[in-house]
Amino acid sequence: MPDPTKVAIAVPSTDPKKKEKEEKDGLASKKKPDEKEGEELSEEDLQLRGELEMLVERLKEPDTTLYRPALETLRTLIRTSTSSMTSVPKPLKFLRPHYPDLQNLYELWSPSEDKSLFADILSVLAMTYSDTEPRGTLRYRLLAASMRPPTSPLADPGDWGHEYVRHLAAELGEEYTLREQAEVPKVEEQPPESEGTTDDKGDERIKPQVPLSVGTLEDLHSLALVCAKFLLEHNAEPDAVDLLEELEIIDQIVGLVDANTFGRVAAYMIACVNLLPPQDDVAFLKTAHLIYEKQQRFPEALTLAIRLNDPELIRKDFHAPGNAQMKRQLAFILARAQVPYHWLQHSPGGDNEDGDETLEELPEDLQEILYNSRLSTHFKQFGKEVGVQDAKSLEDVYKSHLETSRSSTANVDSARGNLAGTFVNAFANAGFGNDKLMVEAEEGSSWIYKNKDHGMLSAAASLGLSLLWDTDIGLSHVDKYTYSSEEYIKAGAFLATGILNTGVRSEADAALALLGEHISNKSVPLRTSAVIGLGFAYAGSHREDILYLLLPLISDDELSLEISALAALAVGFIFVGSENGEAAGIILQTLMERDDRVLDEKWTRFLGLGLALLYIGVQASDSYDATIETLKAIPHQASKQIQVLVEMCAFAGTGNVLRVQSMLQKCGEHLSAKDATSDADQDGEKKKEEPKQDDTFQAFAVLGIALVAMGEDIGAEMSLRQFNHLMHYGDPVIRKSVPLALGLVSASNPQLSILDILSKYSHDNDLAVALNAIFAMGIVGAGTNNARLAQMLRQLAGYYHKEPDCLFMVRIAQGLVHMGKGTIGINPFYLDRAIMSKVAVAGLLATLTAFTDAKAFVLDKYHWMFYFLVPAMYPRFLITLDEELEPKPVTVRVGTAVDVVGQAGKPRTISGFQTYQTPVRLATTERAELATEEYIPFANVLEGFVLLQKNPGWEEKMEL
Repeated sequence: MPDPTKVAIAVPSTDPKKKEKEEKDGLASKKKPDEKEGEELSEEDLQLRGELEMLVERLKEPDTTLYRPALETLRTLIRTSTSSMTSVPKPLKFLRPHYPDLQNLYELWSPSEDKSLFADILSVLAMTYSDTEPRGTLRYRLLAASMRPPTSPLADPGDWGHEYVRHLAAELGEEYTLREQAEVPKVEEQPPESEGTTDDKGDERIKPQVPLSVGTLEDLHSLALVCAKFLLEHNAEPDAVDLLEELEIIDQIVGLVDANTFGRVAAYMIACVNLLPPQDDVAFLKTAHLIYEKQQRFPEALTLAIRLNDPELIRKDFHAPGNAQMKRQLAFILARAQVPYHWLQHSPGGDNEDGDETLEELPEDLQEILYNSRLSTHFKQFGKEVGVQDAKSLEDVYKSHLETSRSSTANVDSARGNLAGTFVNAFANAGFGNDKLMVEAEEGSSWIYKNKDHGMLSAAASLGLSLLWDTDIGLSHVDKYTYSSEEYIKAGAFLATGILNTGVRSEADAALALLGEHISNKSVPLRTSAVIGLGFAYAGSHREDILYLLLPLISDDELSLEISALAALAVGFIFVGSENGEAAGIILQTLMERDDRVLDEKWTRFLGLGLALLYIGVQASDSYDATIETLKAIPHQASKQIQVLVEMCAFAGTGNVLRVQSMLQKCGEHLSAKDATSDADQDGEKKKEEPKQDDTFQAFAVLGIALVAMGEDIGAEMSLRQFNHLMHYGDPVIRKSVPLALGLVSASNPQLSILDILSKYSHDNDLAVALNAIFAMGIVGAGTNNARLAQMLRQLAGYYHKEPDCLFMVRIAQGLVHMGKGTIGINPFYLDRAIMSKVAVAGLLATLTAFTDAKAFVLDKYHWMFYFLVPAMYPRFLITLDEELEPKPVTVRVGTAVDVVGQAGKPRTISGFQTYQTPVRLATTERAELATEEYIPFANVLEGFVLLQKNPGWEEKMEL
């Protein structure tokens, strides 16, 4: 058989000649229409063609004195035509047939200035041959530059027109990539094999491209900078940034931008950050920071310093402006970011004496802003202005008369119903300090006593949420319960102390003074409440003194895992995103030393979360890699879920596609099927195999997809499709987690598509899925007062009137939707969604971690875990202040934010706007701008507290 086959595929040697003949015939036949075209040319065109052909002939003559004038004339003719690029320029069209002859002619000339000019002209003509001769434009440009004497450099590429520069920029990127590749794969030597296989028409395509032999990398870089300068001057900022990024010299753009171009360049670079690989994204942020710093745009520079999480940069930017009002504005930005106060004291580089002096020089007004001391006052005033000062009763939230319930539940005074009432009342009236059930209840008739045992803990703690941020009045209200004889009430009071100090600092350190002594109490509820209270009160503060109080609780083997895990979580809150080596080391040591039976407990996930919170947003740093490797060495199955936690936290909000894929891969494992087969094979090892069915890591992998994707709109939208697949094909543990992930992707941002998906899941046959979907509806609508969502929840209250757990969750969700009467949000992104609050992410993750096993935590006696949302809670407002820091009402337009990066001109940044007087509430996707130019804002984004300055030119305009 093989012999006939060989004969069948043999190719006669005459074939290629026939093909050549056909090609020649084809070319001959093609020439005729061309001649006709020539006849149809206008007189002007014929004259131009004749002139060009004459100039080409002149270059072929032996008289060298004719070369220079001919070349100059050619250059002038081409330049005058390339200024407009609506069609192919006529000179290029007519010179195209002569290009091969000119190339041959060029090779014969000896190096001179004339030859350099010739090369420059060929460089332009090469654009017409770019398909057959790759990077010809760049080659001749480099050759032309190499032959010029230093005294008369080559003319700017911009003189040949915009299209030429764009063409050159594209070829520069291509050439640089080829040179980079040529350096790397020297180890792989497989040309003989590949040569043997290429015996067909595909040979030409497979042929690898070779880098040009002319010009060094420095030549490429200097040419790229010239092109970038031209592009920046001609409103092509994105092209300039892309070119310098391809050639890996993006940092040099700082010297090219000016007052007109820096805004568009920096905006484009920041928009690119989510789409770049790990090292490049930081380089882009640092370069954009340098641009803002050079142009003295302090708020923008500080925003990027916070994103980079660089203490030295933050301190430098904070102390850079000489204007006292600008410094106050920066202090408001830092207070919102909850930047550790000691970062502003001294440079981590070491000059502590200098740092202490700086601290002493900080005026009281700046300290007050950085401590968030007046947040409560401003918030209450804001509530008064927008008409939500009066307390909301439970009935105002539930609106039971609108429920489609089949049996009346209004008069049932159950413990579960009262417990739900506790949370609804706390969330709905958060921050206003005037609710009727707790703060303003008459002595002895407090809502606390309508709850049982651990219900009293949550009820007492709800007092802290009602008085959120109000440290002065709040502590006096809570104080009376700290002396209660009832253990749970006392524990609730400790938690309330921590809650009301969340996000607010003070010189007195009241929370530490009140809670510090109780972290070694023998009573577990008192101890855990004091520990979590400290975690709340000092979240994001990086306070070393509190670390040394809590570390012994983590490492002590004698203590229950519950206390150790919650202490680790508190440390995670306090040192969120700090990569603190000491805290990480102790938690890892505890994981290694604890008995396997102890690590099987439900609390292990919180121990892992405490470790993971230390790495929020750090990406692939050395300490992160070391932690992951250490976790791999831990034999217990819990190590897998903690690895997922640490990985997803490190890349939180980055939109990193590879991490999302890695999480999806983990979700794709079907553990139950694997274990079932192994059990069938080995009956003797059945008992040993059973504990290995721990699938908690898959629940965290689902949350991980949401956590990584939520920082970037396109990624977040794409993740919805993945969640849909997971819901269809995933195991129960995955299906249970999908609603939570949807909540995380769109916290405080009730998009209709997501509400519809969650509404469908809330009627799922699996009650665990339904329960999580109902809670996710609360997260998605948190603090929005969304009427459609409120209606959905009222329908669910009727649907689940016989399911106590689901009804309890519906009530909680209703409380969340009306959080702070619609003035407080929990979305971790702020300042025009530019910065991710690490403390807020920590709060959301802790809450969702409790919901990975709702039956064991929030539906058991640990319902106080709903308060993990408190660090994520922050008012969604815009308050304009005058130079005395007093509210200054001005007219603003509020509308949906529009992405205008890279758009030409000055497009509108908001759409569908309405005009209001400040203060105003801003939804997650909304943006505000001043309606008139009467005042100039110190901040670049109108959000939170904004200082205004009277525009000196305004009165003059009015008089005119």
